[in-house]
Amino acid sequence: MNKTSLLNISLLLVLFGLNAGNTHAQSTTTTSPDVPKNLQVPPEQSLIFKAAAKGSQIYVCKAKPDNLNAFEWTLKAPDAVLFNEQGQPLGKHYAGPTWESNDGSKVIGQVKVKADAPQTSTIPWLLLEGRSHQGNGIFSQVNWIQRLHTVGGKAPAQGCDRAHANREVKVNYQADYYFWGVPGNKGVKRH
Repeated sequence: MNKTSLLNISLLLVLFGLNAGNTHAQSTTTTSPDVPKNLQVPPEQSLIFKAAAKGSQIYVCKAKPDNLNAFEWTLKAPDAVLFNEQGQPLGKHYAGPTWESNDGSKVIGQVKVKADAPQTSTIPWLLLEGRSHQGNGIFSQVNWIQRLHTVGGKAPAQGCDRAHANREVKVNYQADYYFWGVPGNKGVKRH
């Protein structure tokens, strides 16, 4: 082989390698190896940002709907501060479930899928769809939310009975929230 043929082959291999790298980068924007398949977002979605939450899950001791003589801890709401990847507060997470940014924008989600967390002592991982938005800021383009890497937050195993009806408890938790959307589309649902 002459030098020109070797150079052409080398260039093709480099271009093939770059193209393969780009394909991998595109496919990993919506797929992560530790996320169960049923919690994956639709393929046209892009990761807008990630936030860490630290706070509590608030539970209330209530009678079971199908047996008023039996009681269980029922989730009332989360109450957490959201932090950006640099560790600075960027908003809060509360009933709805709602995520609200310091810029005033909000997204309210609806649980679509739950998956057991790898650790049985922690709350499940979730895939939520954005069902309504307020304001014009970082949450205005969010269509999907993943709650992953949870720590704690599970309801107590005991302490809920008729004598403790309507009692509230706060259980500390942490989680990573991944916010997905289609840049340029404000609160448009993508199925």
